Amino acid sequence: MRNLANFAVAKLAAIFVSSLLTVATARKRDWQGAAFSTLNATVGGRLQSATPLALPCFSNYDGQPVTPDPQACSIAQENYDVWTYRSQRYGNTMASTWEACFASDESCLLDYTDPSNPEAYNGTVCSQGSISDYYIEVQEASDVTAAFNFSKATGIPLSIKNSGHDFFGRSTAKGSLALWMRNLSSISYNEAFVPCGCSEDTSYQAITTGTGIPALDVYQFADQHNLTVVGGFGSSVAWHGGWVLGGGHSLLTPVYGMGVDRVLEFKVVTPDGELRVANQCQNTDLFWALRGGGGGTFGVVLEATSRVEKQLTLQFANFTIGYTNEAALEFFEVLVNNTMKWSSEGWGGLIGPSVGHYMLNPLLTLSEAEDSLKELSEFVLANGGNFTLQTVPSWMSFFSAHPGLDITGVPSAVGSRLISNEVFECETGRSELANLMATSPSLNILFETPSLFNASANDTSINPAWRRSAWHLASLVGWDYNATTTEIQQTFEMLHNITEAMTVISPDTGAYFNEGDVYQTNYQESFWGQNYPALLKIKQKYDPCGLLDCWRCVGWKGPSEPKYDCYLDVPM
Repeated sequence: MRNLANFAVAKLAAIFVSSLLTVATARKRDWQGAAFSTLNATVGGRLQSATPLALPCFSNYDGQPVTPDPQACSIAQENYDVWTYRSQRYGNTMASTWEACFASDESCLLDYTDPSNPEAYNGTVCSQGSISDYYIEVQEASDVTAAFNFSKATGIPLSIKNSGHDFFGRSTAKGSLALWMRNLSSISYNEAFVPCGCSEDTSYQAITTGTGIPALDVYQFADQHNLTVVGGFGSSVAWHGGWVLGGGHSLLTPVYGMGVDRVLEFKVVTPDGELRVANQCQNTDLFWALRGGGGGTFGVVLEATSRVEKQLTLQFANFTIGYTNEAALEFFEVLVNNTMKWSSEGWGGLIGPSVGHYMLNPLLTLSEAEDSLKELSEFVLANGGNFTLQTVPSWMSFFSAHPGLDITGVPSAVGSRLISNEVFECETGRSELANLMATSPSLNILFETPSLFNASANDTSINPAWRRSAWHLASLVGWDYNATTTEIQQTFEMLHNITEAMTVISPDTGAYFNEGDVYQTNYQESFWGQNYPALLKIKQKYDPCGLLDCWRCVGWKGPSEPKYDCYLDVPM
């Protein structure tokens, strides 16, 4: 097991180079012959063949000899941990987890600690893994409609991939036809946006983007217009992709809500092939479902619009931990004992081995922030750490110095649990939680729940437990590029056990759909709580044939479907 701290933040510069080997392209499985030829014509030639990112380094592809391309291999090695490189090609995922097919022990990975290490590819077979052989580079609604029609006619399942940040394997599926959304990158600002069909008496400052645009581009655009957007802590995460559809937490969430609280309108192609506008005035059931029901489920979102705020001045604390193992429990006691106070003051934060040590506040003055974090700063400094607190003039100024979490090229998995306010309001709960943190080194604390945001009851379809929880607790673990199937299975089992331990402490909440345990127990209740039955009815209304199906999503068909052959059988 590797600690991901040294690999979590990606480099920010790369030159995009695409390399499809002729011999590999010629080998591609021709699923339906004439049907695929017709599909390609229908989508204007945008049906593409996919190969693994690292293929140019290998001499064997799916059991057949191929000729390595040293130049293309060198480019792949140089950019293996560069998010801009990965995000601009279909045939990989951001963390590389689901570039593999675990059940058949197939993959095509380089050594992420040293991508030039020849042991990763000399004498090793490169396999397609879970990546689809074919994908449509989506540019317009008709591309999605064509994919739905094709799936109905042939029975070939669909998958939807955007930025590749999916930890569940939902955006990839061996044997599927993929829809690649990353190039839908339009962006515009409207200072008086009125959702379509709604009264013009109410308007909003809002930004509209294509579903594929990365968060960094949105942050830069907003900053140019003296605005602040609520988004994830990762440069490459698609702002209006799966991040928002699954809920969308942020360092600004405690005050300004989750991504789903900010969305005003979606443009989405539903499985009947229709392009629909969903907002508070039309297709309201679909609008509710899309705000938290999860990506890859109710339709394919092409564009969305979200509210923005004026440019915010922020108080920013950044610290490193120098405590010994003996002092670990005391550190977590400081955190759990102050959590409810910090929540009431609007602090967002990330504290843990994989996410860093940050606290951010849009409400307090610098002196108020100093008083608020006094116990924390004193502990850190007394135990050999460093602690800085400063005023930053905007979100972009903060993000430029700390560009977020992009786990690039590192096979990894995550499990999570919402920790309810009740845990922090009783001595026993605080004690149990602090002890769990002190004995579980992979756990990360995310102060990214909407503690102060005034949401209307059941306004979105996320698990209502988000509204009464102070922490989102996540465990992030990884494995070596050459880990065996047994070792990977043991990792998933360990992660599942950690998730269960968190559940014992906070049994009446749930987990985050976007960052949940792949083998989450009672996933319907954990991800959506009381909202699942209503979500299932909406799913059946807009997708009665089940054309969109993904692992532990609303209306999931179950693990026996061939689409899920790459998943391991992990006992629960």
